[in-house]
Amino acid sequence: MNTAYLLTGSNLGDRKNYLLKARNAIEETCGEVMAESPLYETEAWGLKEQNSFLNQALCLSTSFGARNLLDHLLHIEKKLGRIRDVNNGPRTIDIDILLFNSVIINEPGLTIPHPQLHNRRFALQCLVDIASEKIHPVFIKSIAQLLKECTDPLAVNKFN
Repeated sequence: MNTAYLLTGSNLGDRKNYLLKARNAIEETCGEVMAESPLYETEAWGLKEQNSFLNQALCLSTSFGARNLLDHLLHIEKKLGRIRDVNNGPRTIDIDILLFNSVIINEPGLTIPHPQLHNRRFALQCLVDIASEKIHPVFIKSIAQLLKECTDPLAVNKFN
């Protein structure tokens, strides 16, 4: 079995419900969700003039390889109304593979670890709750250490 760390995010409609629907669809089609972070809210990263995001990290045990997992996640996004018309724009759901086992993959359309993970406080904060000691295979630092060193100024707050 493979272990994948995913980040789900939504900033359109019923954000909390989209995250729940994504989590359930991931578990139904991709494998067992072994751990999940609390929900966090943060301002949009990149394209600033849009609603705040809710995010959650998931630890997934899956028999899929990384490419097959990505294909399934993209299908879930589409099923939940994701439209890719503006880069970093508003979305009903976003599902990113942050880490996959301890591998480094750099292929067209698939880069693992997520190339911006170390620069995004919201992703690191979610991930530190379920994998603080996990070592980033490129930087050879724990997720907790990357969060301490992160210079992203956006506030990340637990969502009630």
